Amino acid sequence: MMIKIAITDDHPLVLKGITSMLEGTPNIKVVGAYENAMQTLEKIENDSPDILLLDINLPDINGIDLSKQLLKKFPEIKLIALTNFEDVSYVKRMLKNGVHGYLLKNTDRLELIKAMKTVLSGELFLPDNIHARLLNQAPNKTADSGLKPNLTRREQEVLVAISEELTTQEISEKLFISPKTVETHRMNIMSKLGAKNSVGMIKIAMEKQLL
Repeated sequence: MMIKIAITDDHPLVLKGITSMLEGTPNIKVVGAYENAMQTLEKIENDSPDILLLDINLPDINGIDLSKQLLKKFPEIKLIALTNFEDVSYVKRMLKNGVHGYLLKNTDRLELIKAMKTVLSGELFLPDNIHARLLNQAPNKTADSGLKPNLTRREQEVLVAISEELTTQEISEKLFISPKTVETHRMNIMSKLGAKNSVGMIKIAMEKQLL
């Protein structure tokens, strides 16, 4: 299956660089390159990409607001934030708006392809260093809105393992429980959080400071 990619970035060198990076990659085709938010909104429907690599810092509408608009209009598209910003606050704001991945502009070809395949599979992609920052920051937050779901100790352990991108089998081996039990805990966590899939589960868990 051909994966169609579009890129929104106000730096022509970045647009050309990513296009060149992906050139010749089997089953991946760049179908659009946009220099601002308005151009993106005007052309993306016709180009119909599966994935949009979206810069956060745009000259007309910032990528955080644009991501919200795009996902409301095109809920099937996968958005990966592409930025120089490593600040966790940007990551959280983008995730809250529904983006499926977050990449730094110094990424290499292998990580970029891995990110695209990850989001297409329905999972969330974060670089290891940003993922670690989110996990390290979370325990320091003790505020409780009163709406925090009551997870069991085992459910919390499974949730953390899922956020670490471990497979069902890996979680099973790590926690010494059967794969079927892991899936039961996963379904219970999703139910308690009101999530439809693993991506939504991680986003809601972050919002409710469970991670």
